[in-house]
Amino acid sequence: MTYTKHYSVLKKECISHLTENVLTDESVYFADLTFGGGGHSFEFLYQNPLFQVRSTDQDPDALKNGQARIQSEKMEKRIKLFNTNFVRFPEMVKNLCPEVFENGGFQGILLDLGVSSHHFDEAGRGFSFRFEGPLDMRMNYTSDDFHTAEEIVNEYKEEKLVKIFTEYGEEKYAKKIAAKIVEERKVKRIKTTKELENIIFHCYPKDQRYGKTNPSTRVFQALRLEVNRELEVLSDTITQLIPLLKMGGRLAIISFHSLEDRIVKNLFKTASESHDIPVQILTKKPIVPTEEEIFNNSRSRSAKLRILERVEIKKDKNKYKRDFKQE
Repeated sequence: MTYTKHYSVLKKECISHLTENVLTDESVYFADLTFGGGGHSFEFLYQNPLFQVRSTDQDPDALKNGQARIQSEKMEKRIKLFNTNFVRFPEMVKNLCPEVFENGGFQGILLDLGVSSHHFDEAGRGFSFRFEGPLDMRMNYTSDDFHTAEEIVNEYKEEKLVKIFTEYGEEKYAKKIAAKIVEERKVKRIKTTKELENIIFHCYPKDQRYGKTNPSTRVFQALRLEVNRELEVLSDTITQLIPLLKMGGRLAIISFHSLEDRIVKNLFKTASESHDIPVQILTKKPIVPTEEEIFNNSRSRSAKLRILERVEIKKDKNKYKRDFKQE
């Protein structure tokens, strides 16, 4: 399966912030835990011949395309691409990449939580309601560890569907849609993206069916998050990545909807208040795409980038505070 071209969101901003503290003439290590089309990973490599990258992806199409690109650009000595979900990266990298920690750790770690253009544009993956395709939505379609969207739609109880559509999709017609799904699946199993889209479409009032946002958008998002357990994996991963950073190293995360961004924001805040490993949040407000980037890639419009840095000592929030004990 050909991997379609992917636009790397906030690429310039990610690379500039993660490489800002580089002051060495030795190898510097970066991690791109959502390789996708390789845009971010290869941009690190293009910046400096001393930069090394350790990347992960669980999508068979991305892995095949990535290995071919690495070979064609003769980058085998500078980048390693691992087949794994990023939640397993912290444990895996300690065993397979000792050279990183001999160097003090990663200078930068990047997570781009967006779904790649390939997933939306490839009908057979089942992510998009624009095409007729199977209700799959698994990032790793070779794994049986995850339920497909078809299994969720046809086998979950009505109450659970309502919960998923409400919490993950913030869908205001969640109860009506879930009830209609249960009614329709009694007649015949719901197997395709277009069958599900049609059900959702007719659950919306007539005057809301042709708005700016397709009625199926929120339910399809909710199903994708449930299929791949994306929010659960994100929550489990962030705190494990901070110890992998070298002093002055940075963790950057791009999210695309409020649920992800809220998790990142809250876990960054918790980490910054912890006494375990000192970190500073560099983005009081998230970095968002420029108007030019949104014009070139409309899918980037909802992206938010948050960054934190590992530091020796956290700066005091009150710059006027004085140490009276020394007076």
